Parts: sequence; C-alpha cells; structure tokens
Amino acid sequence: MPALIALALSVGVLAVLDTWLYVGPLAAFLPGLVWISFIAWGCHFHSGGGSKGSITTVTCMSWGALVGMGAVMLAGGVLAGLGTLAAPVAVGLGAAVICLSSAIGLLQTIPASVYGFASIAGPILLANMAPDKAILPTVVSIIIGAAFGYVSEMLANALTKKGDVSAEATADPGHA
Repeated sequence: MPALIALALSVGVLAVLDTWLYVGPLAAFLPGLVWISFIAWGCHFHSGGGSKGSITTVTCMSWGALVGMGAVMLAGGVLAGLGTLAAPVAVGLGAAVICLSSAIGLLQTIPASVYGFASIAGPILLANMAPDKAILPTVVSIIIGAAFGYVSEMLANALTKKGDVSAEATADPGHA
C-alpha cells in the first residue's frame, strides 16, 4: 500500500493502544501523561527515525526532563528569593545548560532536549507531583513514546509497497 496510508494505519492503530495503556493499566503510575508519549513518538521521527531516532529521543528528552526538574527545584529553592523572577531565571539557566550540553554527541539534538524540558512541567504543574517524583513517570513515558515511534515506523514500512518512500520520509519529509 502507499506509504502515507501505511503510516496512517500504523500510527492510528498504535495510537489507540498507546492511549489505552495510559487510561487503563498504566493510569495509576502515569496519570494523564499520554501526551508525553506522543511528543516522544513525534520526536522519534523528527530525530531521523530508526534506532537512531529512538536513541536520540530517549537520551535527549530524558536529559531535558532532568534539566527541567533541576530548574523547577532551583526556582523553588536557591532562586526563590528572586520572587516572580525565580522561574524565568531558572528556565533561562536550564535552556543554557541544554544548549551547552549539545556539545556532547548524544545530546546534540537540542529540540529533543527542549521537548523533555517542557514535558516534565506537566506532571509537576498539572498532577501536582514533586519534581523528584515526576522524573520517573516522565522518562518512562518518553521511553514508551520512542518505542511506539519505532514500532509504528517498522510496521508502516512493512505495509508499504516496494519502491515507495519510507515511513520516516513520509512522517517528516524535511528530514528524510
């Protein structure tokens, strides 16, 4: 079948499974965090797909989440005396750390780290989790999303007629 149809079928069916996991068996441990999984899923394709895309997603998004956790802790701790400037300064420091850390090969994909930095804010702000309690569910959701990205790509490629473009090229034509 054409690559676009194969990708739509693969992603559509697996999105049902991914969402079900978060509202069913994983609901207590990963409360409402399916959106982090979907960000990681998209990041898989945006980071080149295949095993490289999944490794980049898990590594950079997890790093970004750790930096984000640190920023929240700084804002509520050492920087708290800055009042309304505490959070902006902490975010600025976190953003700088992400950029500087891109000099390390595994962390060179800055946007993927930014996705992780932003992702940890949800469990902290929306689920009222302490930053140190939010990191594990965030990283697990990143891993789940990267896995769904990988599986959806492989399934779409298996369903695509020979000679058609790949699922990765279909999902993110600008990076193929």
